[in-house]
Amino acid sequence: MPELRSRTTPLRARSVTTTPPLHPQTPQNRADAGAGTPRDTMLVSETFTSIQGEGRLTGVPSFFIRLSGCNLRCAWCDTPYASWNPEGQTRTVAELVAEFAAARARHVVITGGEPMIFPQVEPLARALKDAGAHITIETAGTVFRDLPCDLMSISPKLSGSAPQPGDPRDPTGVWRQRHEERRIDTQALTRLIERYPQRQLKFVICTQADMDEIEGLLARLPAIAPDEVLLMPEGVAEPSPEQRALVTQACIRHNWRYCHRLHITLYGNRRGT
Repeated sequence: MPELRSRTTPLRARSVTTTPPLHPQTPQNRADAGAGTPRDTMLVSETFTSIQGEGRLTGVPSFFIRLSGCNLRCAWCDTPYASWNPEGQTRTVAELVAEFAAARARHVVITGGEPMIFPQVEPLARALKDAGAHITIETAGTVFRDLPCDLMSISPKLSGSAPQPGDPRDPTGVWRQRHEERRIDTQALTRLIERYPQRQLKFVICTQADMDEIEGLLARLPAIAPDEVLLMPEGVAEPSPEQRALVTQACIRHNWRYCHRLHITLYGNRRGT
């Protein structure tokens, strides 16, 4: 099949390195970017039209808005330009909605980084909904917001996601500490699950130990259907047979769903897809 290319060029105009407060007690303190930004503008690393590669809407043509900034630092993050080193251009809600309309896609995915740390995501979601969009929000589930959303895609970060000692991106270990403090917020997860009946919980799987961790977390959250739990092998390439077997066996055992990463199959690991 022909490759579906981005309708817009990924935005690389400037790089922003930020240092958030150590104790993220409020949504404002959780944000690593966006503080003091006018309510209708936000830092955007890229926008593009592609095929949704993950989750319940896999295969659906979608317009992606990637906000730049994150309150976590996953060791295996595949979008470091929106987390470890947030970069992009400041865009207005009106500009983004106009770009969505020009893309002629019904579905829009607001992602990051972590889009829910931005207060500006609320007017953005409302304006996109007014423009007729079906909205998916990709979040780690550490911040709750009440906003228009047709599919809340929650990806809680397991213990293996933390930066490891000696990671050159985290020479002092401060981000390992912050990541561990923030990565699971059961109160925020509970509110998201209760507020958004159309949801999915996606987990990145590295080892067998992740399965026990998932079971323990689900036991602390409101009941959700097994087919709302999606597992995908960690990596930025096609998973090995061993990785696939690890995940598929857990899915069969628990009636969870295997989450293929179609965009990796179609395009490889590159921006704008």
